[in-house]
Amino acid sequence: MSSAWLLPEHIADVLPAEARHIEELRRAWLEMARGYGFELVMPPMLEHLDSLLTGTGHELDLRTFKLVDQLSGRTLGVRADSTPQVARIDAHLLNRQGVTRLCYCGPVLHTQPQGPRASREPLQLGAEIYGHAGLEADLEVQELALDGLRAAGVAGPVLDLADARVLRGVMAGQSVPQAQMDDIVSALAAKDRARLQALGAGLSDTSRAGLLALPDLYGNHEILAVARSRLPGSPLIDAALADLAWIARHVAKAYPEVQVGFDLSDLGGYAYYSGTRYAVYAPGSADAVLRGGRYDEVGAVFGRNRPAVGFSTDLKALVACAAAPTRRTAVRAPWSEDAGLRAAVRRLREQGEIVVCVLPGHEHEGEEFDCDRELVAVGGQWVLRSL
Repeated sequence: MSSAWLLPEHIADVLPAEARHIEELRRAWLEMARGYGFELVMPPMLEHLDSLLTGTGHELDLRTFKLVDQLSGRTLGVRADSTPQVARIDAHLLNRQGVTRLCYCGPVLHTQPQGPRASREPLQLGAEIYGHAGLEADLEVQELALDGLRAAGVAGPVLDLADARVLRGVMAGQSVPQAQMDDIVSALAAKDRARLQALGAGLSDTSRAGLLALPDLYGNHEILAVARSRLPGSPLIDAALADLAWIARHVAKAYPEVQVGFDLSDLGGYAYYSGTRYAVYAPGSADAVLRGGRYDEVGAVFGRNRPAVGFSTDLKALVACAAAPTRRTAVRAPWSEDAGLRAAVRRLREQGEIVVCVLPGHEHEGEEFDCDRELVAVGGQWVLRSL
């Protein structure tokens, strides 16, 4: 019999210092998003499964917990990604003309962890711009993402850029079953040349040559020139490479601390993204701390096909590579029914001070706080004294 206090695998409590750090990141990032003009929305944890998964593809279906609604008898899903929900809000509830900027932060639940040490209950924070197809929107969400990582103290991040149109251009004119396409995307992610050779056996010479070139097309800005020479001539590919160069140029100017690179075979979420996509890595981290890109088809299933671009990050994972926060200074006070003491404590808290009262019989100060002052009685008055 298992112990009652044991939690399911890849589900964990978040303890005080880390929880405070996560909450401070959440507040700072949402306030920063507000400064960009983003509005906060709060989608529900549960939706009817057909609504939650409409147009999202097989992968999200496998990651979604399902249950039966005791009121209606219909199957519900616990959200595994908030992005489709925000698209539904833009399409059906707001239904605005022109540009809409939305941000969100809340837990999502996964049936399987996304990595060996990943939580199955990420705290997903994200931002989306709807209604503008130009690169200005792509750049704006990337700037918000990078500003948030900078504020979190993520030093020396690496921005990897890619574009879903590159593979579409390589595969143009080829009739390939979806299962085979999924295998091609997986082989590209693993840079498995032997597997690509087998999967591309039935393709045209041009498409097969382009497919086999993709695993080598990663590196700095010079790789874009190499890609132009090795990939098939295609308006899709030409537009993708030009857009990637434009974004990289602007990011390098505004964020000199960010290392910008390209990996044209990184096509995670290929069925979902429609254009530029990117991943941000922190030094020493094998997994991306933030992902985003353009997904112009995300609203089509809700009857409103609008340009859309955004990003999301898991704040629980982010704290592992963010700068450790400094301990907050606090005031230690004894507990007493003395009216003067109680008034002094209230006054300090109203001024924004943290006051930790030592309860009778306990000397605990609160490990999260650095009590550098204390309230003491001097001449009948309660005054602050340095410790």
